[in-house]
Amino acid sequence: MSAFTLPLVGSSARAAPAGDAAPQLGDPAAPLSDAAAPASNAVAPVAGKRDPVTCQTVRFSDVGWTDVTATTALVTQLLRSIGYSPTVTVLSVPVTFASVQNNDIDVFLGNWMPAQEADRARYVEDGSVVVIGPNLTGAKYTLAVPAYAYAAGLRDFKDIQRFAPALNESIYGIEPGNDGNRHVLEMLKQSQFGLGGFKLIESSEQGMLAQVERAYRDKKPIVFLAWEPHPMNMRFDLKYLAGGDEVFGPNFGGATIYTVTRKGYSAECPNMGRLLANLKFTLRGESEMMAAILDRHEAPEIAATEWLKANPTSTKAWLEGVLTFEGRPAASALAHTVAPPRPGGFEQWVVSHKIPVGDGMAVAIDYVKTHGTYLFDGISIVIRGMVNGVTALLRAVPAPILIVAVAALAWALRRSLSLALFVALALLFILNQGYWLATLETLSLVMVATLASTAIGVPLGIAAAHRPRLFAALRPALDLMQTLPTFVYLIPTLVLFGLGVVPGLISTVIFALPAPIRLTHLGISSVPKPLIEAGEAFGATPMQLLWKVELPSAASTIVAGITQCIMLSLSMVVIAALVGAGGLGVPVVRALNSVQVGMGFEAGFTIVLLAIILDRISRPKERGVSR
Repeated sequence: MSAFTLPLVGSSARAAPAGDAAPQLGDPAAPLSDAAAPASNAVAPVAGKRDPVTCQTVRFSDVGWTDVTATTALVTQLLRSIGYSPTVTVLSVPVTFASVQNNDIDVFLGNWMPAQEADRARYVEDGSVVVIGPNLTGAKYTLAVPAYAYAAGLRDFKDIQRFAPALNESIYGIEPGNDGNRHVLEMLKQSQFGLGGFKLIESSEQGMLAQVERAYRDKKPIVFLAWEPHPMNMRFDLKYLAGGDEVFGPNFGGATIYTVTRKGYSAECPNMGRLLANLKFTLRGESEMMAAILDRHEAPEIAATEWLKANPTSTKAWLEGVLTFEGRPAASALAHTVAPPRPGGFEQWVVSHKIPVGDGMAVAIDYVKTHGTYLFDGISIVIRGMVNGVTALLRAVPAPILIVAVAALAWALRRSLSLALFVALALLFILNQGYWLATLETLSLVMVATLASTAIGVPLGIAAAHRPRLFAALRPALDLMQTLPTFVYLIPTLVLFGLGVVPGLISTVIFALPAPIRLTHLGISSVPKPLIEAGEAFGATPMQLLWKVELPSAASTIVAGITQCIMLSLSMVVIAALVGAGGLGVPVVRALNSVQVGMGFEAGFTIVLLAIILDRISRPKERGVSR
């Protein structure tokens, strides 16, 4: 029998997964708590009733977790095969519930309870979100460690503090704003288990797992968010930490995953309501589906189509009492699932002869990662040391003294009392809003990135100005660096350097580097020829011409390039937060993922103030009327 084999519709209980002898939270055989109980306005699905035309398009939310992606892909492919037109939108958990309330989303298959209780409660209470029922029981969701760390004594939440130096006082989570991250942040805020000095590194599911893989390879201890079902349980020999009941709940964060819909959906679309009520998954089944996506790198639609074809018994159980959109019995009408449509003729021939650009890059990155471990570890140590050193230096200075110092610097450079006053008030506002430490982290990242970009960009710009062929060769690379989506930089740097400031800084340098190169080249190339000829007439050497004629003449343009470099580096702050670099990008992403308008505005306004301060201080002095 397949791992996804399901009970017949109407069965009241389901066998617990192997190894789970204790009753699981939310088991259909057990009474549900008030928090987990379906909403009172849920409408029982009616079998054998065809859906109206307005129900043909079914809108799903996918929160980006592989298990939700897998189950959503299975259901959407099944719906396509019986005549529906499902759509999937990637949203965060809080945005998903807000979208269901606003009737922008019809179905969500990934309501993990009780972890999402804070996200779901008010919507269920006001009736805008309807709980259809559990689609998976026996899940886990809590902190975990590799088995070798568990064997070394890291077995309980209370043990984490003892391993603080080896753990670098860090716990690794997934995307900012996630419910699991919030539990960890609250634990750190309250200094539970003596973890007040720890920090949470937030990134994404795959970013966290990349860091786990690096630690696993080097046999270093690491504490991270883990859950089951997920292929990580088969990929790594990991152990879930005990003692976290007050943070994640009993039974290692024992969870039940529910199917939820918008208000009135089952009444409007009874056939869809019947199908959703039939859906039941197993831990092993979901893990196998996720393994196809993560380990074999299959597209979710392809993996789902193959699974549905190979498991007709399970598919039949889902379709018990369900009709196709045309009104025929779905179980008997469905001979096999329909593969995603493919183009025919010339298009099909071109697609079938795909140039392996992505595969080639993946192979190259794997090769470099395998054979350049010591090099990349050395680079990481240097970069991390620089950024952390600057951050520690800024933190060591009391906030009032640093505010006065920056205001005095603004006065010294601009001789503007109004600018100095603005700088002081802006920094005081940032301190007042509680973003001072995040601002210092961002400022450190910008300073080191600008220093690195200037050290590389200005000499390259000078050389390109003196050698036109070099600039012609550099131009395509510069165009690529400025136009390639910035998220693309994060993928190889994350794989090679792991989570933290290192991939964030390297991606920032790549993005900001073209500005000093181009403007330095422009400044040196624009030096008037009479000045060059006059210098040569006085017997100046090429180096003397550079230092005494070209650089002074091009100084304002070069400084403008450095100013642009600072602004570009600051614009990458949110992107860098996605790989655990910290700083002001973290509250922005957290606010976006949790629909916190206030936090998003505060953090965004803080970034604007910091950008204005850096721009006004670093911009070149005006000389007369600008041309």
